[in-house]
Amino acid sequence: MPQTYTPEFKKKIVRLHLEEGRTYKSITAEYGVSKASISKWCAEFSEECQTKAILNPESPNEAELMKENLRLRKELEESRKENLFLKKAAAFFAKEID
Repeated sequence: MPQTYTPEFKKKIVRLHLEEGRTYKSITAEYGVSKASISKWCAEFSEECQTKAILNPESPNEAELMKENLRLRKELEESRKENLFLKKAAAFFAKEID
């Protein structure tokens, strides 16, 4: 008998994949959900977002917001890495001056 999941759990899994960029493999390993289920839930979410966009074209699409959120998270992570590198470089060159 197939296992049933709550809508909240499904949404959490979809968010992990779309917002955080987690792979199907990592989600499957952590939560024991099949790749097929994750793929199906993501497709259902996409359809739901498209329907909402058609009914209310003025509001931002939730899927688009999630993609933008993921892009911004990646950009922030890259900026943090660059900042850390610059701090280390400044400390290195400050030692050479002394």
